Amino acid sequence: MASDKVTGTTRVTIPSNAHAVRDALCALFETLIPNQMPQDTRDAAQIVLAEALNNIVEHAYAQSPGEIEVTLAVTERGVTCDIVDFGLPMPNGQLPCGKLAVHTQLEDLPEGGFGWYLIRTLSQDLNYRREGARNMLSFRIESKQSAH
Repeated sequence: MASDKVTGTTRVTIPSNAHAVRDALCALFETLIPNQMPQDTRDAAQIVLAEALNNIVEHAYAQSPGEIEVTLAVTERGVTCDIVDFGLPMPNGQLPCGKLAVHTQLEDLPEGGFGWYLIRTLSQDLNYRREGARNMLSFRIESKQSAH
């Protein structure tokens, strides 16, 4: 049985705007947790975290600003992420399905709408719940290089 020893935990609080999210992602993956995980795990974690945070900014805090708390725990087997915000709840209290629509023409492709597909494809143990006024999202990115 593989151990899941935590090698580093980082917690940041981010204002709910696109610039702050971009700056936080840069800080997290370039300075706060550099080289603590394989590159493929870092890339997947950065994509999933960026999509989740941008959705929170665009939808949960669409009506008023707020803060987003992000906790990343790097382990020998990958990274786990917990995100907490006080914005609007997910529609129907559930995560979007994240299915891709079929497009036959290149010009029909939408500019966005791939976020939940990417989140669901790249992460494991994806979980959302609403506790009081808090949205709580968690996921895990498994390191493909750590399985022995």
